Amino acid sequence: MYALVDCNNFYASCERVFQPQYVGKPVVILSNNDGCIISRSYEAKDLGIQMGTPEFKVRNELKLHNVKVFSSNYALYGDLSNRVMKILEGFTPNIEVYSIDESFMNFDGMNIEDYHKYGIQIKTRVNKWLSIPVCIGFAPTKALSKVANKIAKKYQERTQGIYVIDTEEKRIKALKWTKIEDVWGIGFRLTKKMQTRNIFTAYDFTLPHNESYIKKEMGIVGLRLKYELEGKSVLLLEDAPAQKKQIAITRSFEGTISTFDEMKERVSTFATVCAEKLRKQNSCCHSVILYLRIDKHKVERSRYNFYKFETIPFASNSSITISNLAVKLLKDLFQEGEIYKKAGIIVSDIIPENQKQFHLFEEENPKHQALMKVIDDFHRKTGERKIRLGNQDLQRTWKMKQNHLSKKYTTNFKEILEVKC
Repeated sequence: MYALVDCNNFYASCERVFQPQYVGKPVVILSNNDGCIISRSYEAKDLGIQMGTPEFKVRNELKLHNVKVFSSNYALYGDLSNRVMKILEGFTPNIEVYSIDESFMNFDGMNIEDYHKYGIQIKTRVNKWLSIPVCIGFAPTKALSKVANKIAKKYQERTQGIYVIDTEEKRIKALKWTKIEDVWGIGFRLTKKMQTRNIFTAYDFTLPHNESYIKKEMGIVGLRLKYELEGKSVLLLEDAPAQKKQIAITRSFEGTISTFDEMKERVSTFATVCAEKLRKQNSCCHSVILYLRIDKHKVERSRYNFYKFETIPFASNSSITISNLAVKLLKDLFQEGEIYKKAGIIVSDIIPENQKQFHLFEEENPKHQALMKVIDDFHRKTGERKIRLGNQDLQRTWKMKQNHLSKKYTTNFKEILEVKC
């Protein structure tokens, strides 16, 4: 038996944990630079506020209905997500963290008589320990647990936020209720194609005469999804990857940048954070990519995105090496007079640090490794990036527009919640 645990309106719920005065009131969360709405409470959804809407377009509406607006606080959301997942591990060791607010659980080999009661226990503990509301769908397969979760979330008063698909009758009823566009893995384009073949629900998707068409359009992935919806478990829990294949730090600027020195500072900062992430997962990279984007709202031209790639002769995770290479790429790619809105550094060709091969003729300064260790230890203790390269601005990191940012209650000791007794 599988379960999908999904946190309700996760970003909004995280903000309410430490500011409970907004429970029951409309809340929205904005994307980077306070751009678009990326999370809404149920109360905000009831007002008709749409996901992805630019904030400036609904600013008057938000004020009219007293909607509380927050800037994205990813440090807080990430920490609370980890805490939710730790709680779930207390109910089964077989967990796949699917996203920041979703996790698959597998209960094979466990003797559970009533999954609905077990789901209530999970839901109650997460809510009691973290005040994060969740909905849980139980089913024999991962795809069906997604369907069950949607039902649990749609009819929370009737289901108590828990729904179990444990009979053939429930499975068929659930599939007939689920629209094809709501099926896990079916995107916008596939939805249009399916509808032209009279496949409007998940139940239609599982009908035998559609199998050849599904195989043609989706290949083995589509067949696996069909088997999953039929109740045949073919998708197992996936282990979290030991290391990322690519690490990217890209940010839109608060305003625009048109000078080389200012862009150099941003690019160097992005490069050092990439290097820090490499060291955190005990890996090195062989390649560095610089990305620049011109502000298309201020300049009219045929091309707005620019990339420059170069390979390092030796594997590295040194902030100095990666930053120097990034600045070198910037000198080649940067154009004076252009107005830039976004930049980024991407490191790829990542290998484990213990598999690093030494170069015969060209090698990194051995002092870098010891220096990086000292810097990482200091940052780990203080929680802040206070030691930086000479071409970085000591007063800022991203410099994003975050006019509605809440405190980092669980990750920054200076912003820890104060309780007056």
